[in-house]
Amino acid sequence: MSDPKSIELLARAERVIPGGVNSPVRAFRSVGGKPVFVSRAEGAYLYGADGAKYTDFIGSWGPMILGHAHPAVIEAIVSAAKHGTSFGAPTELEIQFAEKVIELYPSIEMVRACSSGTEACMAALRVARGFTGREAIVKFEGCYHGHADFLLVKAGSGALTYGVPDSAGVPSAVAKGTVTLPYNDIPALEKLFAERGKEIAAVIVEPVVGNMGVVPPEKGFLEAIVRLCKEHGGVSIFDEVMTGCRVARGGMQERAGVRPDMTTLGKIVGGGMPLAAYGGRREIMEKVAPLGPVYQAGTLSGNPVAVSAALALLGRLDEGVYATLEALGARLEAGMRASIEKHRVEACVQRVGSMITLFFTRGPVRSFDDAVKSDTKRFGRWHGEMLKRGQYWPPSQYEAAFLSAVHTEADIDRAIAAADEALAASA
Repeated sequence: MSDPKSIELLARAERVIPGGVNSPVRAFRSVGGKPVFVSRAEGAYLYGADGAKYTDFIGSWGPMILGHAHPAVIEAIVSAAKHGTSFGAPTELEIQFAEKVIELYPSIEMVRACSSGTEACMAALRVARGFTGREAIVKFEGCYHGHADFLLVKAGSGALTYGVPDSAGVPSAVAKGTVTLPYNDIPALEKLFAERGKEIAAVIVEPVVGNMGVVPPEKGFLEAIVRLCKEHGGVSIFDEVMTGCRVARGGMQERAGVRPDMTTLGKIVGGGMPLAAYGGRREIMEKVAPLGPVYQAGTLSGNPVAVSAALALLGRLDEGVYATLEALGARLEAGMRASIEKHRVEACVQRVGSMITLFFTRGPVRSFDDAVKSDTKRFGRWHGEMLKRGQYWPPSQYEAAFLSAVHTEADIDRAIAAADEALAASA
C-alpha cells in the first residue's frame, strides 16, 4: 500500500497530468494499487516520498545496470553540464558515442543518435522504407516498439497492460501498412514472405521480448528473420532498446550470434538519460539526411550531457558485470521456482540474463496468446504483497523486471523470501 505522502501527491498530480503519471504503467492501475512517488534512488534501492526504502527491480525500466546514481555517471553529467546543457551543434562527444556503439555492435557501421526508443524505432523503419522503396512492415504480437502510430498494432507494454493493443487516435490507413504475426512462429513468417515478400520493407522484432514479460526467442527464430529479409530484399531490424547492453555487451545479437541489418538502442546505451540511437549497414544508413533522402532530425539528438553519461556507463561494462548479473539472475530464478513448487501455484519464471518475469500461468510462455492467459488479478495481489515487503517489482504482469550489478546476494535472498510470502498471501 502506498504511503500517505504518495497518495497526497497522486491526488495533486491527477489534477494536472492525465492519470497523474507521465507514462501509463506508472499508474499501478493494472495491479489495483496506488503508485509510490520516488524521492531519490541510490544503488539498488528506491526511497518513497515518505522515506520508505525499496529494493528496486525496475531500474528505470532497464537503464540502471550499474545501479542508481553511479558516482562516475553523476560526475560525468555534472562535468558536462558545466560546459552547457545543449548546443544544437556537433560535438566531439557525439563522435565518441558513435565510435563506442560501433565497437559494441559489429552489425552497426553507421549510427545516428536520437532521444528515445520510440524515435529510434520510428526512424529505423522510415529508413528501411526509404532504402527498399517498399511500404509494408512486419512486427510480432506483443512486441512494443514505441508509440508511433503504425507500431501500436497488437503491441505489448502499457498497451497490453491496459487491454488496448490498437490505440485510439491511430488512423486505420496507417495501421494497414503494418502486418502482425505471432512471435516465435517461423512457418507464419515464411508463408508471409512467400506471398508478399516483394512488398515487405522491414521486419522489426524484440530479440527477447520484454514488453509482454520476458519471452525468449526459440531456436532458429531470429536467424529466420535475418535470412528471409536477405532473400527477399527486406531489412531486418532488432529492437534492442531493452536488450542492448543488458543481456550482453553487444545485446542479444551478440548472445545469439546473429547480425541484423539494423539495430535500435536506448535505455542502457543512454546512460540513464534521454538518449537512444539507431544504426546498421553503411549502405542503408547513407540514405539518412543529409547524405540521403530520408529525413530525421532532433534538437536534442546527441545532447552533450546525455552522451557524457552514456560514455561513463558504457565504459564500465566488462565481463565481471555480466558474470555478476547472470549469477544474481540465476539465484532469483531458482528461488522463485522453488516457491512456485512449494505452493503449487500455476505460474512460471522466465529469464534471459538479468531480465526476469514471474508469469501467473503454467507456461512456458512463447507468444502473445500464451502471455495473455496469465492471471492478472493474482499477479496484482502478489505485487501488492511484494510492495508491502519492500520489493519494488514492475506494476504489470506484462513487463520485465531487471537486476543491477549492485544488487547483492542478500538483496536477492530477501526478494526470494518476500516472493515466497507474497505467493502464500495472494492465494
